[in-house]
Amino acid sequence: MCEMNKRNLFIVAGLLTSFAAGAQAGLYTLASVPEALRAKATVVTHLEEVKYEIESLDKTTYSIHKIFTVVNAEGKDALFFNEYSSKSVSLEDAEIRVFDGNGKQTDRYRKKDMTTVATGEGLIEDGYVTYYRITPPSYPVTVELNYVLKIKSTLNVPDYRFIHPKESILSSTYTAKVPAEMNLKYKPVNTTIQPIITEEGKYKLYKWAVKDLAPLEYEEGAVSPRSRYPHIALSVDQFSHYGYKGDFSSWKNFGVWINNLYTGLDELPADRQQFFVNLVKDVPEQREKIRKIYTYMQQNFRYVSIQLGIGGYRPFSATFTDQKKYGDCKALSNYMNAALKTVGIQSHVAIINAEFNQEPVDPDFPSNNFNHVILCVPGQKDSIWLECTSNTAEFGVLGNFTENRNALLITENGGVLVPTPKSHASSNVFTTRTTVSLSDDLSGISETLIQASGEYRETLDNILKEKKDRQKEAIVFYWGFKQPDEFILTKEGETATLKMAFSKIPEFNAGDKLFINPRMNKLWSSRLPKSENRKLDYYFRYPFEVRDTTIYKLPAGSKPDILLKEKELKCDYASFNSKAWYNEQENAVYVATALILEQYKIPASDYAAVKKFFDDITQEDAQKLVVKKGEAPKKAF
Repeated sequence: MCEMNKRNLFIVAGLLTSFAAGAQAGLYTLASVPEALRAKATVVTHLEEVKYEIESLDKTTYSIHKIFTVVNAEGKDALFFNEYSSKSVSLEDAEIRVFDGNGKQTDRYRKKDMTTVATGEGLIEDGYVTYYRITPPSYPVTVELNYVLKIKSTLNVPDYRFIHPKESILSSTYTAKVPAEMNLKYKPVNTTIQPIITEEGKYKLYKWAVKDLAPLEYEEGAVSPRSRYPHIALSVDQFSHYGYKGDFSSWKNFGVWINNLYTGLDELPADRQQFFVNLVKDVPEQREKIRKIYTYMQQNFRYVSIQLGIGGYRPFSATFTDQKKYGDCKALSNYMNAALKTVGIQSHVAIINAEFNQEPVDPDFPSNNFNHVILCVPGQKDSIWLECTSNTAEFGVLGNFTENRNALLITENGGVLVPTPKSHASSNVFTTRTTVSLSDDLSGISETLIQASGEYRETLDNILKEKKDRQKEAIVFYWGFKQPDEFILTKEGETATLKMAFSKIPEFNAGDKLFINPRMNKLWSSRLPKSENRKLDYYFRYPFEVRDTTIYKLPAGSKPDILLKEKELKCDYASFNSKAWYNEQENAVYVATALILEQYKIPASDYAAVKKFFDDITQEDAQKLVVKKGEAPKKAF
């Protein structure tokens, strides 16, 4: 994934000089914190002072002074210092002071005591990460942090994120100092706090403050904390980055700035242009031309994260990418754009906020909240979206990494904010048909035919590339199959074949009764989190259809004793049905099952019903087929 957002620039974690409060930090202990703020908190922030000053478009300062107590080991992530620096971001001298539960200082660390490593995945040095992990002998432990960043850019104004998971706040302030002629844009998200605005000479001061905030309870499966937790989104109307000036007055104007960075980089040499012309000369339909070029790129290029070119925003030229056969998200998307251009097909790179469980960027607040680049081929009815970094992604399918978002198309006329496709159950289908041959000694062999699309197809292709022990883990823990003694997994065309051998097929037996799972693989094996007092929407990874037919071929003389009753379950967002029958001619039991989740985002108000639905499926999966074992045929002497 390309790193183009302010997340790497503004992780609160380091410090500069010892403020006057340093000598008093030892006074901050849990004993002075009200019980309402201590309860359920793993981190208690006693004092936080965040200051952001813009001297000019190319010169800003960001400083933090913070004193907090880590209550127990569950909050240990707060003890990890991790700060990024580059050509445009300089981390000044840093300091960490550590105090024990009684307020006595036990350690002090400066920047020279920390580890600094170059980034760039070993290919090209493009910055540094300075880090240090505090390892206290016991808890609670109190830490005082101070740091200052010097930033030669105003592209990314650090948001005021005053509370994090399981953190309580006694006092936190954020002060932004900007030249009077500049406009600081701000928007409260999941909060109502407003700034106090004053003037100081040629500057305007904006100050936000919060006090006595109890921790917000973590709820599993909710949208990412960056979107969920209350904060103030910040940006400026005019900005400069690496000397390139732009503005956030509209999405169109921000797109103009991005487009200028790409101008002239989508040209391929004449011989390579002719290569693509020849590649698709016998393909009449435009969609199939796009597919063929995309397949060529998937098979011949690899993704490498390289944060170069105007601070990670300008891609390598298409010619460079073509020669090296690698690139990051913007380079590969730009290359695909150039390849399509050679055969007369117009496309646009699109910047987007990627990763699972992200909310779409706010259409009403133009700012730089993007971290990834994809490609869009506009169409009269439906556009084709391409993930250019994946060697396994299905053509025209984005997946949960970038679906259901707002992408900024970069056109020659500027930016256009458009929604990416919404995910549907029919986009992610996993179909299995398993035939099990049961022997008299209760051992057996099975053959499963697998067809997969969308997220399931990509997972299947990745599993096929793994070593056999990792494949077995996926077969059992991801697909939910009964653990085999031996197996072979292959794929030909669009169908994968899984052959397995088992020393014992029934789960257990009593007398002549065999108790057998209705399916060789579980359609649903996860346990959803509790529904009591749910306040936040729940997110599945994606909507899906999972269908299975399992056929048990019984030994001669054996007959079904109890077949499962036909079962149908429904809720507003999902459905489940299962049916079993006996084919006397084949002496085989058939079980056909389907589970469909229509929508991946479940409103908090409906979550309890959805949880009950999936809990009921788990209970249904625990039912057993009962087969009456016939007498083994007598041996002839």
